[in-house]
Amino acid sequence: MDAIILAAGRGSRLRPLTDHTPKPLVRLHTRTLIELHILRLRQAGISNIVINLAHLGEQIADYLGDGSQFQVKLRYSREDRGALETAGGIAKALPLINSDPFIAVNADILCDFDFLSMVMPDFSKTDLAQLVMVPNPEHNPDGDFICTGDGLIAKQPPKPKAPYKK
Repeated sequence: MDAIILAAGRGSRLRPLTDHTPKPLVRLHTRTLIELHILRLRQAGISNIVINLAHLGEQIADYLGDGSQFQVKLRYSREDRGALETAGGIAKALPLINSDPFIAVNADILCDFDFLSMVMPDFSKTDLAQLVMVPNPEHNPDGDFICTGDGLIAKQPPKPKAPYKK
């Protein structure tokens, strides 16, 4: 199974830090966020990883190289005209991904999800995807997406705004 690490984003909520450093290269103790993902994917037996790049992406490619220091093969999908958002980034990278299914993970998150649980599941031929969701954070208690009654994911409808009072 292959994986794609989505690393093209701007990281605007961490500005001004991300004006000069891509968010995936932000360090947590001795490792960058993207290194932590690469190491955990390798632990799950995944050795072919595609990384999509846009904002300051060459810094990521220069830092990680071909992946040999992690015992993986890294390839890069460059989004030269700016980030294509999640679906566009995956679509552009598909020619570099050699497996179906594959794992996609955002480079700028930190989680303890067990990637090995995604490597060996019994995927149904009708499944388009399996999505790992986490509880909503305190700053966004309603979340961005909902799971509908039939198991599909939908964008959370916006809450009605309170009427303006003078």
